[in-house]
Amino acid sequence: MSVDAVLSRISEIRTQIDALRSGTTAVSTSTASGAATSSAFADALATATATGATGSGTTGSAAATATPTPATSVDAGAGTLATGSGATGSDVVADAKKYLGVPYVFGGTTTSGMDCSGLVQTVFKDLGVTMPRVVPDQAKMGVAVGSLKDAQPGDLVIPKGEGHVVIYVGDGKVLHAPRPGKDVRIVDNWYKDSDIATIRRIVPAQASATTATSAASGATDLQTAALLSLMNSGSAA
Repeated sequence: MSVDAVLSRISEIRTQIDALRSGTTAVSTSTASGAATSSAFADALATATATGATGSGTTGSAAATATPTPATSVDAGAGTLATGSGATGSDVVADAKKYLGVPYVFGGTTTSGMDCSGLVQTVFKDLGVTMPRVVPDQAKMGVAVGSLKDAQPGDLVIPKGEGHVVIYVGDGKVLHAPRPGKDVRIVDNWYKDSDIATIRRIVPAQASATTATSAASGATDLQTAALLSLMNSGSAA
């Protein structure tokens, strides 16, 4: 197969991909040929993906950045965000919601029962961040947020006296383990700024632009590798 023919095939594949994305793929007499070509592209893409996952090049690194999985635990430091886990404030809220309905048990940290600080410690542990066990120590972690108007989902709100801790989930609501006889729940935030000792942000409120760019770059690299693989196989034919 000549290089021109391969380039023509690539152009057809790109057209089919664009059509599939827009949901307007047309039926034509060349369906069988297009399916075969798409299959070849899919095989090439699978090969490129496998190479990127196991190799030490840019593609493998970008894929790992795009889908962070906490393999080791990162300490929640005082005065700094725990960025090493890859978790964001939205991840904190999503994980905390898994524990809705768990009964309050003083000193508990499991689905059998947990208290307010046990809930916080468990949620961050799930996300690969090591948090202290009790509220006064948790109140020192991360960075301070100025007021409730600046709070973002995933921030910890700790009232004066440091006898309780709640997770801000957004829209004026918090998630917490209230007291004996109650279970983990989401309620309207009842604290005012004057009631609060500190608001702490432990992980970034959202993913950084660098991470998003790396993910997009990784996807582009895989497509390019697949196309190059198809061109090489066509040139050799």
